[in-house]
Amino acid sequence: MTALTDLVFTNGFTADLPADPATDNRRREVRGALFSRVAPTPVKAPRVVAASPECAALIGLDPAELETEDFARVFGGNALVPGMDPYAMTYGGHQFGHWAGQLGDGRAINLGEVEGPGGTLDPWTLQLKGAGPTPYSRSADGLAVLRSSVREFLCSEAMHHLGVPTTRALSLVSTGEQVLRDMFYDGNQKYEPGAVVCRVARSFVRFGSFELPASRGEAGLTRQLADHVIRRHYPELGAPPAPEPIPQEIYVAWLEELRDRTARMIAHWSRVGFVHGVMNTDNMSILGETIDYGPYGWLEDYDPDWTPNTTDAQGKRYRFGHQAAIGHWNLTRLASAVVPLLGETEPLQALVDGYPEVYAAEWGAMLAAKLGFESFEEDLDAPLAAELFRVLGSAETDMTIFFRRLADVTAETEDPFLTLRDAYYAPDEVNEEVRGALASWTASYLARAEQRGVSDEARRERMNRTNPRYVLRNYLAQLAIDRAEKGDDGGVGELLEVLRRPYEDQAGKDAFAEKRPEWARHRPGCSMLSCSS
Repeated sequence: MTALTDLVFTNGFTADLPADPATDNRRREVRGALFSRVAPTPVKAPRVVAASPECAALIGLDPAELETEDFARVFGGNALVPGMDPYAMTYGGHQFGHWAGQLGDGRAINLGEVEGPGGTLDPWTLQLKGAGPTPYSRSADGLAVLRSSVREFLCSEAMHHLGVPTTRALSLVSTGEQVLRDMFYDGNQKYEPGAVVCRVARSFVRFGSFELPASRGEAGLTRQLADHVIRRHYPELGAPPAPEPIPQEIYVAWLEELRDRTARMIAHWSRVGFVHGVMNTDNMSILGETIDYGPYGWLEDYDPDWTPNTTDAQGKRYRFGHQAAIGHWNLTRLASAVVPLLGETEPLQALVDGYPEVYAAEWGAMLAAKLGFESFEEDLDAPLAAELFRVLGSAETDMTIFFRRLADVTAETEDPFLTLRDAYYAPDEVNEEVRGALASWTASYLARAEQRGVSDEARRERMNRTNPRYVLRNYLAQLAIDRAEKGDDGGVGELLEVLRRPYEDQAGKDAFAEKRPEWARHRPGCSMLSCSS
């Protein structure tokens, strides 16, 4: 393991791609470039609230470094390690279905790419979120508050341990500053404690990184970025080294792989009941990883129309049941942006049209595992699953608890409702019709398992590897935030520790596996959140 000051930075993004020639940190339109160099803004009193030793291991950093003052200074924005080359990326995006023009890293600053244990072919980009203004901050201050930073840090690591493709989080540092925020954009501003999260990923390039130059007719810039992404992050495609041009078939193969990764990622979201909340094209990773944890949530009461985002409360564009379709829509926007790479639309249209079939296969495989089966047989298993989700929606039912407890239902279970009772928010109010439908479905389900030759033991083992016992419920995150805002970091660390082993039954941790309490139903931060949350 390496000391902080001994980390080796390679910085391929800034070495390969054109920079903004202006170096002053003022808000502006940036053309003909893919990034602007800008330094983090120093803060009053950086202090480590929490850090991920697993993420430190990714970049080869000695976990002992996480507790040092130097670590707090660097990842709070007050110092740079030799070799760092800080910059903010420029990109555009479709937000809630509408083209928004230039966006860019308005409160994120990439520190550079560090060699991981795998050496120069294994770089990780370190990014500070909430580190101050950049040329892309528009009218904002570029800062972040502790509330949103706790959520970003915890969810990045929780999703990784759930097995969902995601960016990671190395650290959460409080700044000692007060930041003015209007949580729900309703005129009620107040000062909140500030914080900075260090996010870690192979790349923070987004769909919108291609959309912006395409919108300006900068085809050369689009090609430069695509070539960098393919050579650096998709080496398995066999692109020739620069300056030899990349053949068109490799561009197509890249987009097909990204399509498949995106479908797989969203299927994982469905598997664990995750709702991203703001699937704008600038929040879609070019690596098919979950990125930008803002107004997210876990589907507690099973409701496919639920969204955690107050900004989306009316249109519900990014609701749980619509996420797969939004993935398709966003891929179409990306394909439109890279037409100049091929000069024709037919191959791009064909791969985009193939998305629904890819998603269906990914979701079918995950749904089969959720039910304890080895595979998904459309003719027999699809009607079974459709009836299950109808039953789940017939009463207020906690999706996470239901699937976890379903593993314990067997042919010897006299009344499945009693085994699944804890999954219902008002179990005493569940009527006979719902209980009858549940009993009928479980009988069909167990008969199907028997038909497939799946034993109760094998079914339970597979289900408990697929259906988590612990997820980052919004109310749990809010309880940790409440403590952190009072100076008690223990809630963040305790919750992170539980979320490291989401599929295990952890002794003494039942409180972290309970359904949302009634007090949290409408409390801000526990139900709906805004994009600034």
